[in-house]
Amino acid sequence: MKKFRKVLDGLTTSSPGGTMGSPSSGSAAGTPTAAPTPKEIDIQETLVSENFQMCKTVRHGFPYQPTALAFDPVQKILAIGSRTGGVRILGRPGVDCYCQHESGSAVLQLQFLINEGALVTACADDTLHLWNLRQRRPAVLHSLKFNRERITFCHLPFQSKWLYVGTERGNTHIVNIESFILSGYVIMWNKAIELSTKTHPGPVVHLSDCPKDEGKLLIGFESGMIVQWDLRGKKADFRICYDEAIHSAGWHHEGKQFMCSHSDGSLSMWNLRNTLKPFQVTFPHGKIQKDGRKESCKPILKVEYKTSRSSEPFVIFSGGLSYDKAGRRPTLTIMHGKAITVLEMDYPIVEFMALCETPYNNEVQEPYAVVVLLEKDLIVVDLTQSNYPVCENPYPMDIHESPVTCTAYFADCPPNLIPILYSIGAKHKKTGFSQKEWPIAGGLWTLGCNTYPEIILTGHADGSIKFWDASAITLQMLYKLKTSKAFEKPKPVEGRAADLMEEDPFAVQMVSWCPQSRILCVVGISAHIILYRFSKYDSNTQITSLEVRLQCESEDVISPSDNENNPCFSESGSNSPQTHHHHPASPGSKTPEGNKDTIPCLKVKERMVRVPPGYQAELVIQLLWVDGEPPQQITSLDINSAYGLLAFGNCNGLAVVDCLQKTILLCMSTLDLYGGADPYQRLTRSPRRNRQSTSDFSMRGLSNLYSDSKKRFRTSYQSLTELSDNQQSIDMERSKSPTSVHYPTSLHNDPRVLPEPVASLRASHCSPVFYLLDNVKGPGRKLSLPTDLKTDLDHVNGHCTSPTSQPSAGKPRVPMGPEGPRLTRRGPGRPPFRKAQSAACMEISLPVSHTEVGYASRRAMLQQFHGVTMYSHDEHHSTPPYSWTDKESRENSFSRSRSSSVSSIDRDTKEAITTLQFGESYGRKNDALPNPCLWVGTSLGVALVIPMSIPADHEERMEVPVTMGPSGTVLMLKGSVLRFGFLDCMGSLIQSPYEVWRDLNGPEDPDRVRKRKLVHFSPSSSQDSCGEGHLAVVCSERQAKVILMPSQSVLFVHNITESSFVLRADVVSVSNSVCLACFCANGHIMTLSLPSLRPLMDVNYLPLTDMRIARTFCFTNGGQALYLSSPTEIQRITYSQEMCDNLQEMLGELFTPIETPEAQNRGFLKGFFGGNSHNFDREELFGEASAGKASRSLAQHIPGQAGMEGMKVAASGVVGDLARARIALDERGQRLGELEDRTALMMNSADVFSKHAHELMLKCKDKKWYQF
Repeated sequence: MKKFRKVLDGLTTSSPGGTMGSPSSGSAAGTPTAAPTPKEIDIQETLVSENFQMCKTVRHGFPYQPTALAFDPVQKILAIGSRTGGVRILGRPGVDCYCQHESGSAVLQLQFLINEGALVTACADDTLHLWNLRQRRPAVLHSLKFNRERITFCHLPFQSKWLYVGTERGNTHIVNIESFILSGYVIMWNKAIELSTKTHPGPVVHLSDCPKDEGKLLIGFESGMIVQWDLRGKKADFRICYDEAIHSAGWHHEGKQFMCSHSDGSLSMWNLRNTLKPFQVTFPHGKIQKDGRKESCKPILKVEYKTSRSSEPFVIFSGGLSYDKAGRRPTLTIMHGKAITVLEMDYPIVEFMALCETPYNNEVQEPYAVVVLLEKDLIVVDLTQSNYPVCENPYPMDIHESPVTCTAYFADCPPNLIPILYSIGAKHKKTGFSQKEWPIAGGLWTLGCNTYPEIILTGHADGSIKFWDASAITLQMLYKLKTSKAFEKPKPVEGRAADLMEEDPFAVQMVSWCPQSRILCVVGISAHIILYRFSKYDSNTQITSLEVRLQCESEDVISPSDNENNPCFSESGSNSPQTHHHHPASPGSKTPEGNKDTIPCLKVKERMVRVPPGYQAELVIQLLWVDGEPPQQITSLDINSAYGLLAFGNCNGLAVVDCLQKTILLCMSTLDLYGGADPYQRLTRSPRRNRQSTSDFSMRGLSNLYSDSKKRFRTSYQSLTELSDNQQSIDMERSKSPTSVHYPTSLHNDPRVLPEPVASLRASHCSPVFYLLDNVKGPGRKLSLPTDLKTDLDHVNGHCTSPTSQPSAGKPRVPMGPEGPRLTRRGPGRPPFRKAQSAACMEISLPVSHTEVGYASRRAMLQQFHGVTMYSHDEHHSTPPYSWTDKESRENSFSRSRSSSVSSIDRDTKEAITTLQFGESYGRKNDALPNPCLWVGTSLGVALVIPMSIPADHEERMEVPVTMGPSGTVLMLKGSVLRFGFLDCMGSLIQSPYEVWRDLNGPEDPDRVRKRKLVHFSPSSSQDSCGEGHLAVVCSERQAKVILMPSQSVLFVHNITESSFVLRADVVSVSNSVCLACFCANGHIMTLSLPSLRPLMDVNYLPLTDMRIARTFCFTNGGQALYLSSPTEIQRITYSQEMCDNLQEMLGELFTPIETPEAQNRGFLKGFFGGNSHNFDREELFGEASAGKASRSLAQHIPGQAGMEGMKVAASGVVGDLARARIALDERGQRLGELEDRTALMMNSADVFSKHAHELMLKCKDKKWYQF
């Protein structure tokens, strides 16, 4: 605990520059002009470094780029491997575990040690790993690295400790699972095939032991050769040379016949009595053509042959369709007797597996379901019903149903909110699912002790918003809102207008949600804002539409001054944007050249519409086209239900809307917000010379960009399985050869050799705020999602730098003030427009050439980076191709400009609104009481305070207009302003005021007063002992400041980073206190104490490899955060020590003690004539005593944390111990019961024997000896 004392009163400044403070100065304290009257304030900070620890909690969503599947039929848990080396283990809802191989190599195959709590993974780097699942966080126990051969197939028989491993050379090795050491027993390919065979049989594609005799191993080679190897005799029982390549094989449970799938779309059945030819060959989907030939079919990639007691066997396979019809969907075929059912899938099939009642392969299988792993989904088909319905998936596997474009995270929500959202969302659930329960029901999960309501919001490219219940580290969808229903469907257009049409015009750009008042505000890609109110009742409503003309005609430019010591302020003349109140959309209002003018991008529904319960649209605000230019993207948004106001801004200016009166209160350019307190000198640009020519040029650039964006960005989501641009899809690659099913060549590459990471990219000159757009000059642009948040990392001279943090040549920024020389700064620009795209699609590589020609400006580099040429004044002439040379690196390292005499044409930049915050504050120094204020942050590091006058009476509020205007209060920081926060003088967080939710569509109740109930958090309500005032926390991409209001004195300053820049910042509550949490572009996550800004934690957690992470990263209260780790997965993390300590209890148990089901009694005849499988001793055959040691150079053993013996006793948790004790007691009781029965039987037998002996004695008692 530490006390900070500061003299607060009597501190004034001698100039506006002193009031604002310089970005390079530590404090803004100036010379007191009056006798100070110091008042001490005691701020007791309770947070220390020990309160923070960084760790991952849980990962939600569908595994990205899946490659392998495995199922434990006893434990009822499922494992999914991915190309990135991840393994997801799923059980009952709540049991969800993510593991990651350190190498990052793709997972080729998974094998459970059934009912042993262990998993074997085979990776593309030819390494086997043994995972311990008897702990809540699985760990690798052993690893075995093959040096000379590549792994192609693995097989682990049930209740065996010997793993068969097939290789690319055609050899079969045997690994001891307990010690993870190779056996000396090897089945060489040249011994498996006939000596007369002159060609190599190819890689091993199948291994399985015969159900009839475990001493017989069936080996399938890629070329079509099948060998049954006698493990005892070390010889081949039979060899089959088939004409078609083999992809898979499956045994009948009796072990007398097996089935193979082939590359020509055929299935062949073989009988062990006659292996010269198959006794049955079928083409399930091959039809006989008119000329008598069968049509060619695609390969059958996998087949499973399962028997049933009550019906015909099931033959389940994937692929095999004919080539005649293009564009056919992937299919799974189920053959049951004579019935053939073809199930069409939405995505390509990666793997499937039949779930059976018994784990023994020599018993009747009785399949009851099929798990199908698709490229983007996981489904379970119910085999017990004739129509084969799909079971309802309890996991959140549909996060990526439409690409995720933004996220929001809210912790400690009102407790009644989740049940209400769930009840309304349940009415729109899909139907037609199977009545059977989800079969993957293993593990154990209990609700943690310290849980609180948490909600995650995801915005999507189709305009939908999903509400997720994220309480207790689970994820369940509550409610889905479609924002597109507020608009008319866009009409199809042709020609040049079609190039400018957005593919996803309703894509969600950002959301602002107040859980207390249940008001939702959505910003869309088409420069529109929708205001929603929540209601439990349906209603007939007409949506109100407001149209805003937020476009600057003359462009304000930052310029150096000839006399830097004399401040000069620009007049705010014609820079103010224009406003249209309720302007009707007039499609005919176009210029003679055909450009759009004063019309919005979308058309709101004008008729009365009936809306269901839930979130109902009340107001739509749209920015208008001006002179053929589309509106600039909205970069910041805030809404306050207590004030009834909504504020938003972009790179042109700021607008404030009264949500209650449905009017526009303020619409000003950023320059007008300063009034007479502008800290920069600005020069206005000369008028454009030829508007039409620039528009045409711009549209041509947009047309090129449209097609380029589709190829470079959208495809990264549409083809989730592509590792690189030139890689073929999984389905096509698997069609080439059977071995590519399990080990495509691209997966065997060195995992460290990856496409050029984003770490090699340059940063664009834009704000780190993810939705801020760069300022490209040009009258015509295409609407897009906000795509450049800092765009990508800038590694200049070996470290990450922010484009807005240091000056660039020709674009100086001149803060005004008497102290010292002015710093030159560069404002943000806007990147070329791209298509609306997912936040999941941002994996970009920068094309690097090796010529010695550099860019004329940084914007030219950015345009080359995005592969598009767009018109601008400073690049009207042709620009040579960009090369990344040492000279360019030095010139673009943001050093001070060598010359300030650069024409103003090259210094085209606007000051964008980057963040907004409503709250009770002080607009001016002489304010005695706090008033409603709007804090505005800009991309040039300026924070403005705009006071407001809001009528207090309810009736007056609905009639009297709200008044507001700039106050002249200007505060400055380094870099773009990211976040505001407010503390009282005791260091407690001041929440924004809000309106208590009331249902406006509820039934009329005469006794209920239908007035607004407001909740205010005044900064002076609990500060009688410390005087009036509050602390404002302002964080930019470089710096954080704590400022005392209303004196505007800077109390604390902390330079967060010099070599990087902050992407996300938020004031959050942790351990009953508050701190400032920051996420930097170099991957560091930091926390700073408040108000002293002491560093508490600095962890190099996550290198920023793509923009998806930066675009979706968000903090919340309770020490939690999340980001989109892949296009289909959300990763949640915590930086709280308290939550890390409780995490072990919150996670689910993967392994629960379950008795292995007993094998069926085979009977005397079956045991006598059915083979001697139970007499097969693998230990005697494969052990070191008989087989010897394997070559050391063949494989390298990497020991893990513990052996197999230690693993069996390493199960964690009281539940597991109790369960084992209960099972032990049951077994002991059962044995005691059996002993008691035997004792009673023996006593009964003794009584009978005694009785018979007594009878015999009586009978023989009187007989003479000669009578016997």
